Amino acid sequence: MATKIAHMREATYSPELSVASATDLYLAAKRLFDIVFSAILLVVLAPLMALIALAIRLDSPGPVIFRQKRVLGGQLTDGLHPERHVFEFWKFRSMYHNADEKLHQQHMAQLINNHNAQGAAPKMHKLAHDPRVTRVGRWLRKTSLDELPQLVNILRGEMSFVGPRPPIPYEVIEYKPWHLRRLAVAQGLTGLWQVKGRNDLSFDEMVQLDIEYVRRRSLWLDLKILLATLPAILFCRGVR
Repeated sequence: MATKIAHMREATYSPELSVASATDLYLAAKRLFDIVFSAILLVVLAPLMALIALAIRLDSPGPVIFRQKRVLGGQLTDGLHPERHVFEFWKFRSMYHNADEKLHQQHMAQLINNHNAQGAAPKMHKLAHDPRVTRVGRWLRKTSLDELPQLVNILRGEMSFVGPRPPIPYEVIEYKPWHLRRLAVAQGLTGLWQVKGRNDLSFDEMVQLDIEYVRRRSLWLDLKILLATLPAILFCRGVR
């Protein structure tokens, strides 16, 4: 994997070279799947989401839904001005209301740019003992239930069930040119990174898996990723 990543670092972003040939049938089927199953899950999971909302409100003051600007997949081709290519990303709030983003911004800059003397990069773990996270929020993050509101993003067409995770604009500013390849397709709720290592991988390894998905994407690969996601969540593989 290290050899593949080193090779990619030398490449510049090119949508034509990095995106798998996607037929109209694949894109239509993928979108239909997203609409139908996001709508079904929003109905089926409504009682659970209501209980989560109640737990959040009882645990700390503030809104139940955390809204954040994320970069829209398939829109950014040059790495410049990521704040112009965004959508409103939804999650259940897992932090105290109005928590400062600077701590996370510094953390992401270190994950993307820092390597030790041997060239090894830190793993994609979340901030340890993050003081911004609430009691309920820690449980939501561990179980990935904080991600459920993104079913709305999927239904609206801003995301897909499968694809690279949508980054925050200040993360994209730190990207190397080859990192931008992960933004060439619709961003997703789950992907190869989540089922092949999650937080046990470095940032560059995560991007390499995202690019692998971009190159190989198909309905069969999407299905395999979806089927592998549930046990990854149930057994909290790679969670920190």
